[in-house]
Amino acid sequence: MKVKEITSAIEAYAPLAYQESYDNSGMQVGNPDQEISGALITLDVTEEVIDEAIQKGCNLIIAHHPLIFRGQKKICGYNYIERCIIKAIKHDIAIYASHTCMDKTIGGVSAKMAEKLGMTEIRPLEEEKYGEQIVGLGVIGMLPQADDAMDFLRRVKKTFQADSIRHTSIGKGKKVRRVALCGGSASEFLGKAIAEQADIYITADVKYHQFFEVEDHIILADIGHFESEQFTKEIFYEIISKINPKFAVHISESKTNPINYL
Repeated sequence: MKVKEITSAIEAYAPLAYQESYDNSGMQVGNPDQEISGALITLDVTEEVIDEAIQKGCNLIIAHHPLIFRGQKKICGYNYIERCIIKAIKHDIAIYASHTCMDKTIGGVSAKMAEKLGMTEIRPLEEEKYGEQIVGLGVIGMLPQADDAMDFLRRVKKTFQADSIRHTSIGKGKKVRRVALCGGSASEFLGKAIAEQADIYITADVKYHQFFEVEDHIILADIGHFESEQFTKEIFYEIISKINPKFAVHISESKTNPINYL
């Protein structure tokens, strides 16, 4: 099987046309016509991930976050991006990323989060139309039944293996049923979540002053960037497994979250 057979399947699920203008999804390193010995799935590409691919005999890495995001003017090994590129090329490892296109597509990053929480009646939070297809960033949906807000946050913490959750104050007896969420850095959709009358909005990378904007309209919860997007790896695994169930595909065991908690 060739690299392009896998990348074509991913692009059929999350077309590159969906990506934001600032993004750099798609092939990052390597030849689309290269024969694949195995694929390694990760959220981020790091030197440890490249080493893991070598150790496992994988010559294709599928990532959510692009390794090469901005213009790369030199490759001299001065930072981890340059070192990853050099090592990947030396070992004939192709690297592919599906970022904001996977965020936007139906059944993408936020939908996987909603699935983990047992939500129903899912639809995009910030809708966009591509032809006849409605896609968009984030999702909004319903819990099967109203849940105590603190009990729900505890479940979110456990489900996403978050060491901590930053959230606004919660009144005694507060219930949640209508949930809005968006994987990654998406505090800009707080107003949309409020307008949609969600009881809680879950995302990451919320700034201090944005917590003030909530007032009493909604509960705002920041669960962490990596934590919110980690299950994206399962989406890639499912796509590749459908092409060839016998193909060697691995989910990376390397720790790529750069944030630690004390």
